[in-house]
Amino acid sequence: MCKNDLILVGTDRRAAHCRCAWRSRPRPTLLWLVAGLALLLCQSARADTLSEADVKNLLARIREKRATAPYVQADFQEEKTIRLMNKPIVSSGKAWFQAPNKFRREVKGNSPSITVSDGRQLWIYYPNFKSAERYSLGKRSPLDAGVAAITAALNLENVEASYHITAAKTEKGYEMELIPRHPSMKRLFQKFNLRLNDELQVERTEMSQPNGDRIVTVYSNQSRAPIPSSTFEFSLPAGTEITTPLGR
Repeated sequence: MCKNDLILVGTDRRAAHCRCAWRSRPRPTLLWLVAGLALLLCQSARADTLSEADVKNLLARIREKRATAPYVQADFQEEKTIRLMNKPIVSSGKAWFQAPNKFRREVKGNSPSITVSDGRQLWIYYPNFKSAERYSLGKRSPLDAGVAAITAALNLENVEASYHITAAKTEKGYEMELIPRHPSMKRLFQKFNLRLNDELQVERTEMSQPNGDRIVTVYSNQSRAPIPSSTFEFSLPAGTEITTPLGR
């Protein structure tokens, strides 16, 4: 079994053992989701290093914006560089988030996927294969560590307890670096580098994985308009095969 594959990839429905993602069809790993969704909340760019007090003030400003506008949606372009692949995987799509823990992420292209979480369950749907993976949250499974990383980065509530944070002011905004403190999160990623504009909207993120893989995501057309609650509900298409990689 590929160690940590239950966390990062899930179980292929055609095999009894875990497969590495590059050996089968491209799938959104939890690592990729963490990278993609974290981009929607934090924001940064590089020049003058901020003091610890200035970092706290910056986080407070971000939290204040989140409190007045708990919704965010944006288009994204993403490039995943994987050590064992000659070319990076490039994808695009749209993401939605509602504080504190609801999100939706749709990837377009030749290998489309839809990831939806209402805070209690996480679904990953593969239209080309008419298959869906379902994960229950809040049961202290390996998946929960990854979801905790997502929600911590998106909410920035008590984020200092989960990450070592440094930041710098740039001409057009801020750059932030988040390094996880806890071993469970360190297994998912080494660090987030986040670029924010002066409006504290995320423009670019780069996430580094312990094995050297890297994910860069650029966001555009961001909106804070309210999002219908149905966005975070998964409607199972007829004829879909459901698997539960981590059990019920």
